[in-house]
Amino acid sequence: MATEMLEQAIATTRGVLANISREQLDADTPCAQWKVSDVVNHVVGGQYFFESGVLGTPQAGGDTDYAARDFLAAFDDGAARCVTAFSGDGVMDKMLTLPFGQMPGSAFIGLASTDTFTHGWDLARATGQDTDLAPELAAMLLVGARQAIQPAFRSEDGAVFGLEQTAPAGASNADQLAAFLGRRV
Repeated sequence: MATEMLEQAIATTRGVLANISREQLDADTPCAQWKVSDVVNHVVGGQYFFESGVLGTPQAGGDTDYAARDFLAAFDDGAARCVTAFSGDGVMDKMLTLPFGQMPGSAFIGLASTDTFTHGWDLARATGQDTDLAPELAAMLLVGARQAIQPAFRSEDGAVFGLEQTAPAGASNADQLAAFLGRRV
């Protein structure tokens, strides 16, 4: 199934989202200048963004403040729509026109999976949850990220990706992925 990795990333992040309390929404995260509420908004809104990227339509939800309402229900809705969009006939072979350029569907689903999973890690870290998330999935995403992320995509301010960090010895696969993507672990 072409969407299996994405579905695993969604399930992993959903588990983290389900354990975030309203009192934690103002906590700092590993994402510079983003609070938990900002990452919640990004990861929920991301599901609608990925759907619109596949379908070539305007993004549903726009600038909605998902953290101010039932963000788990909104995540479930967006994730279902995202998976349905990626499940369409020929999507993996299709060239998609996205706000940042063109990309084949097979690459865009990798980006969607990595983004969803990594921001789940950010939320787990920020809210005191276990960051050893889905070890096999994290290892696969790390392999894909190492192939896809070029040095030109990195900057100190983390505009796209931060500078690669060193994960401590014995770090989990998810922690290694986070470090590769610029998080301090």
